[in-house]
Amino acid sequence: MLETLTRGFTAAREKLRGVRELSAENIDQALRDVRTSLLEADVDFTVVKSFLARVKDRALGEKVETRVADAEGRQIRVTPGQHFVAICEQELCALMGPVDSQLARGKDGVVSVMLLGLQGVGKTTVAAKLARHLQREGRRPLLVAADIYRPAAILQLETLGASIDVAVHRGAEGEAPPAICAAAAARARAQGFDAIVYDTAGRLAIDDALMQELADITARTTPANTLLVCDALMGRDAVQVAQAFHERLALDGLVMTKLDGDARGGAALAVKAVTGVPIKFLGTGESVDRLEAFRPEGLASRILGMGDVVGLVKDFEQVVDQKQAEESAQRMLKGRLTLDDLLSQLKAIQRMGPLRDVFAKLPMFGGLADQVDERELGKVEAMIRSMTPGERSDPDLINKSRASRIARGSGRRSKEVVQLVQRFRQMRDMMGALGGGGLGGLLSKVPGIGRLMGAGAGMPAGFDPSALLGAGAPGGGGGGRGGQQRSASRQRDAQKKKRKQARKDRRKGRRR
Repeated sequence: MLETLTRGFTAAREKLRGVRELSAENIDQALRDVRTSLLEADVDFTVVKSFLARVKDRALGEKVETRVADAEGRQIRVTPGQHFVAICEQELCALMGPVDSQLARGKDGVVSVMLLGLQGVGKTTVAAKLARHLQREGRRPLLVAADIYRPAAILQLETLGASIDVAVHRGAEGEAPPAICAAAAARARAQGFDAIVYDTAGRLAIDDALMQELADITARTTPANTLLVCDALMGRDAVQVAQAFHERLALDGLVMTKLDGDARGGAALAVKAVTGVPIKFLGTGESVDRLEAFRPEGLASRILGMGDVVGLVKDFEQVVDQKQAEESAQRMLKGRLTLDDLLSQLKAIQRMGPLRDVFAKLPMFGGLADQVDERELGKVEAMIRSMTPGERSDPDLINKSRASRIARGSGRRSKEVVQLVQRFRQMRDMMGALGGGGLGGLLSKVPGIGRLMGAGAGMPAGFDPSALLGAGAPGGGGGGRGGQQRSASRQRDAQKKKRKQARKDRRKGRRR
């Protein structure tokens, strides 16, 4: 996701690494990579030109404070390169925002949303996702099947509605969409629904008949929110479609779908600047839970290769049991983590969506997202489930014969079981050692697993979170197999020194 944009900003940051001051020359060199990546990402040329001009003006015109105070009052050194990155982040946020992702309510207190867009952009799926989103806010939504033209559109919405226990209103045979929507609004008032989502029909292209139908629906239902669903894979065409719709109908916001499948991301960057209509939600997967409120600062941070910690925290809060996660975290920081705890955390990660999306939000690990093998979670889960309850509670019980039995039960090799147990022991010991001090930052607050992933500062050398799943960090400093070997070697040396000192103490005791 957004690899094209990230590549350009990363190259710019590298070019400014080590420079003592920002000059017109080195800024131009850095912005050359940014310009290339923005254009390759299909961002409108006028938007690119304006963005680069603002960044350059600020980089040259602002005084760089080389020492600033962090949240805890400590003085930290800021380099000119970091100042440049901060300017880029602020300008990216300004380009895409500000955004209020809250849905407006009508005079009657009902949250009504009309979805519109071209055919094939995913309106029906988004309708179900929005209904699920409203459910989580404590509302009782009603879905309205107003697409009478696409074969199986009504059946698809009814199937999705049934999967999340949301009622679906469908019209009678031959009833027109404006009449269907008006009847649904009356039903919502009569039956106590406090949210309603209209799934309207799309077309292969914008035409007068489509626009008139949407205008008629608006006139008869007066929706509090009119959202356009756009496909990020359309690139610049998505921006042009948004502009055309906005000229005919007053849009309140956009829902950008399939952004997780787009390496360019130009539509997400340019649509607000060109149309003035903000993105309110992102659809990042096929399941009804994969809809997130759009945060410009989160996307800007990911584009710059710095992850999205706030977004990661929000994802975890939706899939974990808070009490259970806190108990697990306490055991972890006391060095008492069990394989059952690890298994529950792996299941939580799976509920968050594709593993590559989780890694993309991790600081320092976003570049590894495409190298993550989704199958590793399944392998680890199979090995843990093949263990006895006693072995999960105390992995030190697992010897050679037990490892062979576990391997047979999970369809893996004994060597893989042994390696999993070794990695788990290393992680458990490291977490116990870190229990007395804090890593700081938002990532440490992720329930049950924040400290497992680490936030950089205070992390032991050679520790690679991805290695826990058997997927090392290619090209990462201290990551991968080499990092594991160095860490194990340091542990063995420390144990030898400890045993040697114990022997000396015993000898001194006998002499006394």
